Amino acid sequence: MTPSPAASLRTTIDPDEVDKFARLAETWWDPDGPFRPLHRLNPVRLEYIRSKLIQHFGRDSRSFLPFDGLRLLDLGCGGGLLAEPMARLGFTVVGADAAAENVRVARHHAANIGLAIDYVHSTAEELAQWGERFDAILALEVVEHVSDVGTFAAACATMLKPGGALVLSTLNRTLRSYALGVVAAEYLLRWVPVGTHDWNKFLRPSELARALRGVGLELSDLTGMSFSPRSNQWRLTDDLTVNYLGLATRSRA
Repeated sequence: MTPSPAASLRTTIDPDEVDKFARLAETWWDPDGPFRPLHRLNPVRLEYIRSKLIQHFGRDSRSFLPFDGLRLLDLGCGGGLLAEPMARLGFTVVGADAAAENVRVARHHAANIGLAIDYVHSTAEELAQWGERFDAILALEVVEHVSDVGTFAAACATMLKPGGALVLSTLNRTLRSYALGVVAAEYLLRWVPVGTHDWNKFLRPSELARALRGVGLELSDLTGMSFSPRSNQWRLTDDLTVNYLGLATRSRA
């Protein structure tokens, strides 16, 4: 994909958030580095994405390439932790990130293992303006970092083909999420660098549903993600009070 020059347009990019992750770009593929929580979270995220999209698109769950022929956008792709497994499942993948350093790292890693993924240094709004269209869009651990959720949702809706699906994950704005997602994760356990999250930007499920509904998308599923200290693993649950995933769809009409 070769984007045309972007015109001046409203953006959801928060420069401080972009700089924060750009400084860590070289460590994306270090399972014991700053992105260790995402490496540990990835299996349960992939389980949800694969299951929901197979169901939504009516694909064969036994196939090695269940999404062959479909085009997917990974927004806020970082170093490619989701884009690469999506490509292996048959999607034609575009990965986009507002931090140029993340895109450079992602391109290098994909090239080294022979995966054809189109990584671009871009925002959701720019891609929408360029007329890009996708069957599926991923925006995982992204919406709590944008400056305007409504504008971000509108860009995603514009890029979704009729019948398309958007998978999101974020953190709920609750006292429990502040205790676990900020105090414990950043200050006590040091899972992520201090300042990674701004609790005020966490989204309640009702707020996310309202933003999506306002741009013509229906939030059809909500599933929690919970960490079990006993098993030292993440799992899908009914508990939405801290981390949760959502599936939103666009009408086929």
